[in-house]
Amino acid sequence: MADRKAYWIARVDVADPDAYKNYAATNGVAFAKYGARFLARGGDYEAMEGKARARNVIIEFPSMQVARDCYNSPEYQASAAHRKGAAEIELVLVEGYDGPQPGE
Repeated sequence: MADRKAYWIARVDVADPDAYKNYAATNGVAFAKYGARFLARGGDYEAMEGKARARNVIIEFPSMQVARDCYNSPEYQASAAHRKGAAEIELVLVEGYDGPQPGE
């Protein structure tokens, strides 16, 4: 069985926009190396339940292992250092689902 895709789901409140820009400007090195693809990156949102954060990001990876490797890579960790103190973030890695769907 082929690996399932995996996703980073990040919910972010930016406290220091200038410092956060440095993070956003440097994280692409790791994302390109690990085959990441942005599915949502900021943009309009609507909180249907629970507490929202100002910025929401979903990044697709080829597999859960690749998503982990990207997060733990020296390239990403160097970029993430720019985010320290600039933003409050919740980040989860989620494996994709390829089972039965409603109505099938």
